[in-house]
Amino acid sequence: MQIKKLPLFQPLSFLLFLSNLLRFSHADVGTAAQYSPPYLPTACYGDDQSQFPSTNLFAAAGDGIWDNGASCGRQYLVRCISASRPGTCVRDQTIQVKIVDYAPNAQSPPSASSTTIVLSETAFSGITNIAIDSINIEFQQV
Repeated sequence: MQIKKLPLFQPLSFLLFLSNLLRFSHADVGTAAQYSPPYLPTACYGDDQSQFPSTNLFAAAGDGIWDNGASCGRQYLVRCISASRPGTCVRDQTIQVKIVDYAPNAQSPPSASSTTIVLSETAFSGITNIAIDSINIEFQQV
């Protein structure tokens, strides 16, 4: 009985294909807006200044991810994937934000209502090139 060996590149190609498929399988798609100061008080931590990361990359959760307040403190990777104006998204830029507030109760109104997540000015400008009310995002809890 003769055993036939497969070329090495076939199993490697399959593994690369599979890893790329799995890499994107855990992300969700939604929308993001931005909000401006004042950020205090928040629905998660009240007037506590230490709730904000030193990077100023934080966000308010929309109804879809609020989870009755359980989202407070959660971290999300967020990436702009499209917008109504071409060239809005910073290509291949992903930021990590911390949820510190509930969007409907935020002190300043979001640039667009009923979005999945409302990003701080710093966070929003980290993934966009131009001023716009809302963007389409890919997000994943870390």
